[in-house]
Amino acid sequence: MRLLLSAPVLAVFAVFSVLAFAPNDAYAAPKADLWPDWQAYDPDSTIRIDHAKWQAVLDRFVAEPEPGVTTFDYQAALDDRANGIDLVAGYVADMVLVQVSALNRAQQMAYWINLYNALTVKVVLDHYPVVSIRDIDISPGLFSLGLFSSGPWGKKLITVEGRTLSLDDIEHRILRPIWDDARIHYAVNCASVGCPALAKQAYDARQLEDQLDRAATGFINHPRAIHSDGDGGFVISSLYNWYREDFGARDAQFVAHLFTYAGAELTALLDGIGRFDVSDDVYDWALNAPKP
Repeated sequence: MRLLLSAPVLAVFAVFSVLAFAPNDAYAAPKADLWPDWQAYDPDSTIRIDHAKWQAVLDRFVAEPEPGVTTFDYQAALDDRANGIDLVAGYVADMVLVQVSALNRAQQMAYWINLYNALTVKVVLDHYPVVSIRDIDISPGLFSLGLFSSGPWGKKLITVEGRTLSLDDIEHRILRPIWDDARIHYAVNCASVGCPALAKQAYDARQLEDQLDRAATGFINHPRAIHSDGDGGFVISSLYNWYREDFGARDAQFVAHLFTYAGAELTALLDGIGRFDVSDDVYDWALNAPKP
């Protein structure tokens, strides 16, 4: 997607360098740290992974109450076991048998995103009812610190090609460092209201670019990503604080990232200011279940 910059946008860039927002180290997320073994792939591979089971789960239990927001009906997925929790478990069981190193890069990316999202749903279902995914405190370590010390992300949950993996491993040791694509943050779902939406369609290697763009567009144009604080500044999602470097090494690159996917309303809001001043960052960890 080509980025076209208007004069007001360039003016925003000019002042943004002195208005940078620094991540709070106490709440820093894990860094991208490549595990080299997972770099193996076959560029000539024509193997296609079947994500039909995951799609069937999404079709039945994911709803879109408003643009850019989805919910997952965990209670219904438990009540309807055959089409819910058992089908999720069956899909995960199928995926761990895949020889990932024999796939091409696009198939690998779709595989890891879908597996991450299905595994997240399975973890919640295995511990439901919970108010927040952070209540599922199964990660190892008695004295780990920081925002992500509680929750399931550090727990080894599956074994793929002989390697045990956690959700953190999939996101921070495979997806982020191999693809170096900020849109990954909009594709992987953490089962929370503040998170980018769980996509209603399974990620497909043949449609990845369009799907990733739609995920970015859906989140960025919703107020939980960025909104005015009513006093000339902006409140942004903590996602942009935790993973600050992924959205641009320089501050102007972060603003460019927003403009790349901004719709008319957000573009007008950003164009209409003389400076981009971040006053706060927020995140809602409540479970992404339907409201009663």
